[in-house]
Amino acid sequence: MAKYGKKAQEKIKKAMHEYKRGKLTIGTKGGRVKSRKQAIAIGLSEAREAGAKVPRKG
Repeated sequence: MAKYGKKAQEKIKKAMHEYKRGKLTIGTKGGRVKSRKQAIAIGLSEAREAGAKVPRKG
């Protein structure tokens, strides 16, 4: 069984793509994301907002 829903997987994939290209930013000031973990967390956060199947925060 998948840990994340399809919608969540796509959000994470998009965030990772932006991270690898150096385009992913944090918050409104636009600080650049420096780690993979941050990129994944941003993808999961966006997925939660969109109502995707994502486990609760620890």
